[in-house]
Amino acid sequence: MSLVRRSNVFDPFADFWDPFDGVLRSLVPATSDRDTAAFANARVDWKETPESHVFKADLPGVKKEEVKVEVEEGNVLVISGQRSKEKEDKNDKWHRVERSSGQFMRRFRLPENAKVDQVKASMENGVLTVTVPKAEVKKAEVKAIEISG
Repeated sequence: MSLVRRSNVFDPFADFWDPFDGVLRSLVPATSDRDTAAFANARVDWKETPESHVFKADLPGVKKEEVKVEVEEGNVLVISGQRSKEKEDKNDKWHRVERSSGQFMRRFRLPENAKVDQVKASMENGVLTVTVPKAEVKKAEVKAIEISG
């Protein structure tokens, strides 16, 4: 499906615009381990403010060195990384393993007004925040025409 817009105004809820169309939503590692698959779908919030698009991803237990934030060609924001499994000792006896580990990747198609060369990312308390500034919308210039006669 191609990107169709009814006007120059970005509308994330437009009938014909699907931000995930043609873009991989998440990459699940090639394993049948449900814990790994659970982490592969890292939860991300995306909000738009008048100045920017802000993405917040919950990545508990992941160090900032284990996370990559990139912008691919075509204004696609990619958040990826990996949380390693806890080191196991032969003498350990596990009773329950509920915390997930593994690789994750999320991709988001950014709107045309995104300033992809000014993306900033920070991580605090297991929450990754990615801020993508928006280009200022130029107001249409109105020129008054004198009426003769």
